[in-house]
Amino acid sequence: MIGVSVGLGNVWRFPYMMGQNGGSAFLFIYLIFTLLFAVPALVSELALGRETRKGPLGTFTSIFGARIGKWVGYLLLLTVLVADSYYLVVIGNVAFSAYFSLAQGFSAETNEAYQQGLTNGGLQLLITFIVLLLSMLVIRLGLKRGIERVSKVLVPFFLIVIIYLTIQTLNLEGVGEQLNAFIRPDISAITIDVIFAGLGQTFFSLGLGGTFLLLYGSYMKENQKIVGVAISTGLGDMAAAVLASLFIIPAILVFNLDMTSGPSLLFNTLPELFSQMPMGRFSGSLFLLALTGIAFLSNIAALEVFANALREQTKIKISKNQIIWLLGGIEALLIIPSALKPELIGHLDLIFGSGMQTFGSVISIIGLAWFVKRRKALLQVFGEQSQGIVPTIYFLLIKWVIPAILLLILISYIYSSIFS
Repeated sequence: MIGVSVGLGNVWRFPYMMGQNGGSAFLFIYLIFTLLFAVPALVSELALGRETRKGPLGTFTSIFGARIGKWVGYLLLLTVLVADSYYLVVIGNVAFSAYFSLAQGFSAETNEAYQQGLTNGGLQLLITFIVLLLSMLVIRLGLKRGIERVSKVLVPFFLIVIIYLTIQTLNLEGVGEQLNAFIRPDISAITIDVIFAGLGQTFFSLGLGGTFLLLYGSYMKENQKIVGVAISTGLGDMAAAVLASLFIIPAILVFNLDMTSGPSLLFNTLPELFSQMPMGRFSGSLFLLALTGIAFLSNIAALEVFANALREQTKIKISKNQIIWLLGGIEALLIIPSALKPELIGHLDLIFGSGMQTFGSVISIIGLAWFVKRRKALLQVFGEQSQGIVPTIYFLLIKWVIPAILLLILISYIYSSIFS
């Protein structure tokens, strides 16, 4: 589950969103949303998936009816496909960066060649297609032999690397002063844009949205404790984002580099950082290899959601291999615009990464709280301890409080965007 959640959202997206949205103000909002909203939402998606034992299309059709549920499912599947298409392009960029760091290293002499390779649309498209092909092969192996086996290698490797890099960064001269200045709480910087950005980051990073987690919940055994899985996944994802930021942000500030460069932070600012850091080539190569691996896992989860939707279409006679190739073909077509015009990624990420994933999670919470009997919902979440004050408070949260707050934030952001 941590392999599903931890990925580019923690390392590529989190630092640049923090840099663009008030630094400590964004961090404060992100932490609050993760603990108060995202973990209960995560519990709800896992519970809904295990209750229905279906993917998004089957789940929403069964609880909302064929007419409405089918189109909700299609909309969320489209969100997954579009979000994963630009996500794959970024993974391809990271994989190229890892290769470049190993082969040549980042320096004043090599950075121009690196940027030329990074902006070569044809080369990046080819690398992205290779990443897509490898993803399809892992999905073909299945949940146990493919996804789970790869996760058990890549997640610990990423954790070890990010802890090592964080320790290295915190030992840089002058890092304490820069870090204190950056994370000092600045409540005045909190605006509706920062709140929406923090909300979107929380849901994007954890993979909430009525898709990944709902499907993985359908794979869970009846005796597994959903609350424990949700808390460990939420805390693990949050720790990965904070650790990545403790490595990236202080180092960027110490070396006087640009924190506000947006989605290109990873590819414009970090090569400059690794060219100046002590043992920069070794650290940069380790970091980029670990990031490629952990991002690859999140991408597999996205593709597995759509593969599952195709498997559920029993009216269409289609083999497992045909499903894999059909999925790969659709995603390959969606990849092309983002690979050839990288400036699209930031715009697509705001719509599909922040807005639609929050919307999908709200739909899932409403589905569990309003369309599944209360007794069944609480049994999925709490098992034999489904009576008492804690289950009652949880049910009130998912039925009234969390959907209302999330919808209010979405509406406020849309209003602010139109009329500001």
